[in-house]
Amino acid sequence: MASEPVARAVAEELARWGAMRQTGVSLRYMMEFGARPTERTLLLAAQFLHKELPIRIARRALDLESLPFGLSSKPAILKVRDWYVDSFRDIRSFPEVRSPKDELAFTEMIKMIRVRHTNVVPTIALGVQQLKKDLGGSKAFPPGIDAIHQFLDRFYMSRIGIRMLIGQHVALHDPDPEPGVIGLINTKMSPMTVAQIASEDARAICMREYGSAPDVDIYGDPDFTFPYVTPHLHLMIFELMKNSLRAVQERYMNSDKHAPPVRIIVADGAEDVTIKINDEGGGIPRSGLSRIFTYLYSTAENPPDLDEHNEGVTMAGYGYGIPISRLYARYFGGDLQIISMEGYGTDAYLHLSRLGDSEEPLP
Repeated sequence: MASEPVARAVAEELARWGAMRQTGVSLRYMMEFGARPTERTLLLAAQFLHKELPIRIARRALDLESLPFGLSSKPAILKVRDWYVDSFRDIRSFPEVRSPKDELAFTEMIKMIRVRHTNVVPTIALGVQQLKKDLGGSKAFPPGIDAIHQFLDRFYMSRIGIRMLIGQHVALHDPDPEPGVIGLINTKMSPMTVAQIASEDARAICMREYGSAPDVDIYGDPDFTFPYVTPHLHLMIFELMKNSLRAVQERYMNSDKHAPPVRIIVADGAEDVTIKINDEGGGIPRSGLSRIFTYLYSTAENPPDLDEHNEGVTMAGYGYGIPISRLYARYFGGDLQIISMEGYGTDAYLHLSRLGDSEEPLP
């Protein structure tokens, strides 16, 4: 445990850095800046991160200390707060980045920070679950519980940004990148290919759980590509497909009728690439639609093991897949909308901005 004066000094430093202004970057800027990484550009990027990351991390650490309904004192939340404080101290105690040698050492350090924060989503979810239990379940939520949903939206959006900045910087050190790939950004990403892979991954989980899975039909131009972060799109389609496949599977499981396929339609507009996922899984009642984007009404019985490193699968276990997918879409200027016909099925519209020039939302 840190001694009292040390703890006080860290708290003061956190408050000072947490009050500083964050600087957002756009997908286009990341692509242009990282197009031909040189020692000089990597040095400039490391200097930017050396100043930017402590601001973002300090804000989240402060957020974690001031949550309503006693959430801040839950053991899982305290654990996450310690990770953020440790990462803040690591970056603040790192000397100024002045040479290529410093830059490599800095890159190794932020790589470690990224690993330290791998399980933030399920650990926070565990804290929220502990709180739900204390409050007597979702039926007994007190007024003002929305503040927790707003905190989680802010917190997870900021986490996407921090991981994107670190991941992009680390990936630019790849000595042999794939053609067209700049860091984490694939400048020629085929949404059809990603939809194919993500839907197969979702079908595999459906097969594992139910012994069979509905077919998936994908429509669109297989030659169409645009710049995007492939793992982000994979995660979003995977989460949406898992929900659709589960709904169709459960609706037709004990029926004589053949389960209809889930359809994915990819459309390339001038501003947006839109991916529609259309299922005939019976739909969601109108009264339940607002809840699908909240973190507090998960139907998950047993949260998954915290040692599981596959974030996509982990989030689903908490019912966080849909709200987090919407944050991933919004991070680069897109959105996720869900329209349902109770008694028939659900359409999810995933809008991705193809212009790439909207700056990160900075909570």
